[in-house]
Amino acid sequence: MHRHPGEDCADTNSQTVPGSDGRTIELEVAILSKNQALAERNRDWFVGRGVFAINLMGGPGAGKTTLLERSISELQGVVSISVVEGDQATARDAERIRAAGASAIQINTGAGCHLDAQMLAGAVERLQPLAGSVLIIENVGNLVCPALFDLGEAARVVIFSVTEGEDKPLKYPHMFRAADVLVLSKIDLLPYLHVELAQMIDNALRINPKLQVFAVSAESGQGLDSWYGWVRRRGQHATIVKSAA
Repeated sequence: MHRHPGEDCADTNSQTVPGSDGRTIELEVAILSKNQALAERNRDWFVGRGVFAINLMGGPGAGKTTLLERSISELQGVVSISVVEGDQATARDAERIRAAGASAIQINTGAGCHLDAQMLAGAVERLQPLAGSVLIIENVGNLVCPALFDLGEAARVVIFSVTEGEDKPLKYPHMFRAADVLVLSKIDLLPYLHVELAQMIDNALRINPKLQVFAVSAESGQGLDSWYGWVRRRGQHATIVKSAA
């Protein structure tokens, strides 16, 4: 189910006004209503063309781009994948994606910490993903802001690496609550860390019991078949939706 950011993510600012005897005035501004309308427009566009759009979110260094590189390489000929890259600066990730064999558009947000629906609409207009394909939106590296903005995606995937520690789901609950899928990355490093994979998964499921979890290593290939299977199945479903429209 898609959340409506205008309902649960209103920007609430508390201000104490001089001379008001310490009373606090709560100012609630629904800054996401315009974004929500554009997100619904994006969603209609994707559904109409059978494009399965994934919003891939996670902190800097979680392994988002590395996972995409290997996924693109190993799913070539099976799934058509294109990518929208979000970063504050540089086009390095888009260059990596193109080198892996997929079309990519880079969005630089400057000081912005997330992509929004309008940014995505402009990128998709330039990218023109194929009907029946998979579009992966690699959001800006951040475990807070991207979870608040609906882009019109069909699924939200949060990725975090085992090197980030067991407590990330508890410290950033909204991100994990907003996600459909959790990808735990870099599991090849577990023998060198004082963390428990089972505890990481348990913490995430405490926040969101409906999460589908994949523990993977883009370096060794562990767990990637399950991740690829999910992408293939959902991509095929998008094609079926288009055919039935």
